[in-house]
Amino acid sequence: MVFGAMLVGGMIGSAMARDRYESLAMEQEQQELLRQAQEKQDQADKAEQAARLQAAQTQAERSHATKEDIFQELEKLGNMKQQGLITDDEFQEMKRKLIASM
Repeated sequence: MVFGAMLVGGMIGSAMARDRYESLAMEQEQQELLRQAQEKQDQADKAEQAARLQAAQTQAERSHATKEDIFQELEKLGNMKQQGLITDDEFQEMKRKLIASM
């Protein structure tokens, strides 16, 4: 009877150890999956941040170029007015439209 109790006790202990091992293995697997998911999220965040920065830089460059273009157009309009190609009213109207587009 003592041997039977030892055998049953050993089997229970072995089953508990196996369950604990499997539980630890699953926990490690879940932690690895979480780490991988966090790494992917971090990469996505960095890519989004880089895209936003690039868009802001592009917009700033466009804005600068647009202002230069508008000033060049105003200069052309002034020359056209001086040469008598457009009237003062036409110049004022075209100038207003250009400035409004800034």
